[in-house]
Amino acid sequence: MESHDARPRPQVIFMPGGVLPADLAYGPLLGVLGDGVEAVAKDLEVYASDVPPHDFGLGVEVEGIRRAANAAGFERFHLVGYSGGGASSIAFAATYPERLLSLALMEPAWAGWEGLTPEEEAVYREFERIMTLPPDEMMGAFMREQLRPGVEPPAAPAAPPGPPPPWMARRPAGLAAFMRAFRAHRLDLDRLRAFDRPVWFALGGLSDPDYYARMSERLAGIFPRFTVEVFPERHHFDPPHRREPERVAAALRRLWNAAEGAPAA
Repeated sequence: MESHDARPRPQVIFMPGGVLPADLAYGPLLGVLGDGVEAVAKDLEVYASDVPPHDFGLGVEVEGIRRAANAAGFERFHLVGYSGGGASSIAFAATYPERLLSLALMEPAWAGWEGLTPEEEAVYREFERIMTLPPDEMMGAFMREQLRPGVEPPAAPAAPPGPPPPWMARRPAGLAAFMRAFRAHRLDLDRLRAFDRPVWFALGGLSDPDYYARMSERLAGIFPRFTVEVFPERHHFDPPHRREPERVAAALRRLWNAAEGAPAA
């Protein structure tokens, strides 16, 4: 007799970083996952208008995730976040832990202020300096700061004919707004320490070790069920969910199975 897997599809919200929109950021990964997931690729709230809201903070992103989950009919769901979307996902886990089945983090841009090493503090000070640079200088410096020494930032792809997409002009102001939001936000680490759902962290081997590797070590001491997976050839601007979507999809399926009590694939 032919058997069928009657388990419901995982319900997942995917949060992008501060540069690419969600559909572009997660296109390769969602293509691999296919119909096996009920996915919402959600854009960041900071880009909902031409300029960031005057009162923008991580709470705005947290409430945006909650609204997206409610609109999709997700009572409890899996949350995947990269860079700025990863920072927003951590803040969501601290605010609404009861809504999450699992948390997947791909080099979140920020993970709280408690327990920072001097190296991490130096990185954040440099970020704040970079945010004061003219827009045509800011992005290059911002990228270089997040890479392992000696790693060259990826070349910008050739621009398609015609004017640049409207979303591109919003990015410098959005990144600066995120940096201000990080400075103002305080995570409830007690709630994160009590978060009993599995957490997966993707770490690029070519990313700045004084930033993302040290962050992963801090989070390992906070989340009770925390796993790091290293992608040796990847870095923050050449991330695994775009370059190695098959491997990331397999890791996410294992995470979701573990969260829902199913056998590992």
